Amino acid sequence: MVIFVIPLKRQRELKKNKMLPKFLLADNSQENPDKIYVVHTEAPRFIAESDVEDFYSNQKIHWIDEEPADEDFIGELIDEAADFLDHEFESQIDLYDEENNPEEE
Repeated sequence: MVIFVIPLKRQRELKKNKMLPKFLLADNSQENPDKIYVVHTEAPRFIAESDVEDFYSNQKIHWIDEEPADEDFIGELIDEAADFLDHEFESQIDLYDEENNPEEE
């Protein structure tokens, strides 16, 4: 697995220019085909590693920045990551359906 760490100063520049989304999706299909990674790019930055089929199954959080002390805040961040992943999967399904079942005019 390759992890790209963006220095905080550069991250602030990218955020200011809105070049970097709040979440990124990553995989490592060569070595861990059953895992998916959701990268949170805003402080506190982290990578949520989980099973592809169930975001909360075998989940590991890899903190890039210092882990927050507030467990409720961590829970909110993880829920946001789960919502992002769900939305991305739904978008992929919709895109696949559109490509394979074009509407007839």
